[in-house]
Amino acid sequence: MRAATELLTTFASALKIIHDRLSERLRTPQIAIVCGSGLSTLGASMRERTIIAYADIEGLATSTVPGQISALAFGLIGEGEGVPVVAMLGRFHPYEGYQLSQVVYPIRLLALLGVKDIIITNAAGGLNPSNPVGTIVVVHDHIALPNLTGPLNALLGPVLTPPFDTRFVPLSNAYSFSLRKLVFKAAYNLGLPRDALAEGTYAWVSGPTYETPAEGRFLRSIGADVVGMSTIPEVVAACQAGLQVIVLSLVTNVVVIPETYASPREEFEAELAGRFVPPATQHEVTHAEVLEVGRHKAEVMKQLVEAVVVARDAERKQAT
Repeated sequence: MRAATELLTTFASALKIIHDRLSERLRTPQIAIVCGSGLSTLGASMRERTIIAYADIEGLATSTVPGQISALAFGLIGEGEGVPVVAMLGRFHPYEGYQLSQVVYPIRLLALLGVKDIIITNAAGGLNPSNPVGTIVVVHDHIALPNLTGPLNALLGPVLTPPFDTRFVPLSNAYSFSLRKLVFKAAYNLGLPRDALAEGTYAWVSGPTYETPAEGRFLRSIGADVVGMSTIPEVVAACQAGLQVIVLSLVTNVVVIPETYASPREEFEAELAGRFVPPATQHEVTHAEVLEVGRHKAEVMKQLVEAVVVARDAERKQAT
C-alpha cells in the first residue's frame, strides 16, 4: 500500500510539472509515440513543439543508450488544427540497471495524461530471411523470454492504484488490429512498395549482448521474426492501463545465423595436408550499424507514423 501511495504522489508531481510547461492545447495528447534507437527524429516534425527533459520530471530516469535523447516532446502533427501528441525521445531498459517500475513509469505517466493510443517503435535484429534490413515489421505478437523465465515482468510487485490495478492482464490481443490496419493503409497512401512492410512476431531478450548464432537459430525456430532488447515491458504496462498499442520494428541488422560453423580442426588438418584454407570471417553486429540504418529510414518511419496519427484522429472524431 505504501508503494502505491508513494507512486501516486510522484505521478501527481510529474503531471503538475508537465502541465505547468505546456499550453492548454498540448496538455491532453490522445496519441503517444515511443522513439527507438536512431528514430528520435520522429518528434522533429511536430508544430508548436515543447521539449521537457526527463531530468525535469519527477520519477523519470535518464536514458544511457547512444542515439536516444532523454526528453518528452509535445506538439501537433498534421495540417490545420493538428493532432496533439507526445513523443518519448528515449526509453529505459533493464540492462541499463533500471528496475521494471522505472522502465514503464513513463508509459503510466502518458496514460494519466490522457493518451488512448500508443505507437511504439524500435530497432530490431532480423531473424526471418524474408525481411531484409530496412523492412518495417508491424508486430502482431511477441515472445517475451524474460517474462516467462525470470523476474522481469513489468507487472511483478504490489497491486497499484487504478488504472494500474489489474493483476492478471490478458495479452492475446495486445496489438490493436485496427491500428495495424491503419499502418498498411497509410503505407499504401504514401506509395511505399508492398515489401517495405511485413507482419511478424517480436522476441524480447534482456540484452545488452547480441544473440549468439545458436540463440538466433532458437528464436527463429520458435516463430520469432525480429528480436530486440526493449518494447515488451512498455506493451505490457500500456495494455494494463487500457491503451491501444501498435509496435513498428525497423530491421536494422540481420542476426548472424551461419548454416555451419568454421572448424579449426578442418583448417588444421588442411594445413597438415598442405592445402590453403581462406581465413574464416564472420560479420558482427554493432550498435553503430543499428543507428545508421535507423537514420537512413527515419524519414519513412516519420511519414508513416504521422499518417497513422492523422488517420486515427479522423477515426476518433468520426466515431463521436
